[in-house]
Amino acid sequence: MGDPHNRKNLAVNRLRNQLKKKRESLADQFEFKMYIVFHFKEQKKSPALFEVSEVVPVMTNNYEDCILKGVQDKAYSFESSQELLEKDIVQLHAPRWHPLRRDILGCTTDVDFLLWPRNDIEKIEGRLFSRWKGEDMSFKPVMEDFVYFHEDYDKQLARLVNKKERSALIINDPKQSMFLFLDKHHIQTTTNKMTVFKLSSVCLYLPQNQLTLWGPGTINDFLSTHLM
Repeated sequence: MGDPHNRKNLAVNRLRNQLKKKRESLADQFEFKMYIVFHFKEQKKSPALFEVSEVVPVMTNNYEDCILKGVQDKAYSFESSQELLEKDIVQLHAPRWHPLRRDILGCTTDVDFLLWPRNDIEKIEGRLFSRWKGEDMSFKPVMEDFVYFHEDYDKQLARLVNKKERSALIINDPKQSMFLFLDKHHIQTTTNKMTVFKLSSVCLYLPQNQLTLWGPGTINDFLSTHLM
């Protein structure tokens, strides 16, 4: 008979491999490029464009705590959270970015953007590009719209003003395709105390079966219309 210690190690390694396979997804076979665009209501004002430094893909079923917290914060309903958990949804997280402007050299920083109170933003747009890992090919645009309009997130932020929590607040667009992670700050002015919400991370939700649905165009085509 073999060494019991060795048999135990083999069994543990098999279990680890099984768990690893369960955590793997189709998204692990891709490389991603993500851009976040803030479009302003004033048409003459150029959009604020950021490139995400590293896109972190996570399967929804590996992120249950975050989804359930969104239910607690009333960012969305329990029924919709169950729907998210049952689907093969890929979460594409954007914790760090750098600005893209022709006149300045942007440095990579943690996501930090004043979102509220302000009324000059029309919408927030996420643009996602991907390609198969290990292939010498250009990134192609994923055929999915990620758009969050000001009137939609403004209503949700107004409901979060009186909540005690100051960090890890989550809101999402009506399609549940873009989730914004927020930090709340209280700033004392000369006359009163003001509540401020800052964006701390962005997450795009994409059904796994749409990972291979690409549209026409390239990253350069996209940048040429947004980079001023």
